[in-house]
Amino acid sequence: MVKPQINLIWTYWAITDILLIIGVTVEPQALLIAIAFNVIQVIHFFWLTPQISNFAVQVRIAYLLLLIVAMYPPLYFIFYLQIIGTTAMVLLNYCFLARVMSLMPWNMNESYNRSLIWRTFFSKPVSGSVQRNSTPAV
Repeated sequence: MVKPQINLIWTYWAITDILLIIGVTVEPQALLIAIAFNVIQVIHFFWLTPQISNFAVQVRIAYLLLLIVAMYPPLYFIFYLQIIGTTAMVLLNYCFLARVMSLMPWNMNESYNRSLIWRTFFSKPVSGSVQRNSTPAV
């Protein structure tokens, strides 16, 4: 697997964050640009490791699906949750979505328990992937 540089990953999330903030505050067209930009991210990460099972690809697909779902007016609030999460990723290197995705059954290699849930959400932010026994960057 070709591993993208951390600065590129941070840049992708920072641009996405800016587009979302502009989209919900000033110019709604920026939300469509954010969706298109995230399609590019999915394609880029899939190109680096052409497997849907790649954790970085999974996170980007989930994020893109949330962007698309949030376009439905009753679910518009999801954009605000994504802004909070993406800002945390950019500023603190804490990715809530990646942590949730690490708990999906297809990403699990241990049984669910209280300790696992606690470690998943309350461990320090990490560089790279939060997925256990994995190194792909998120």
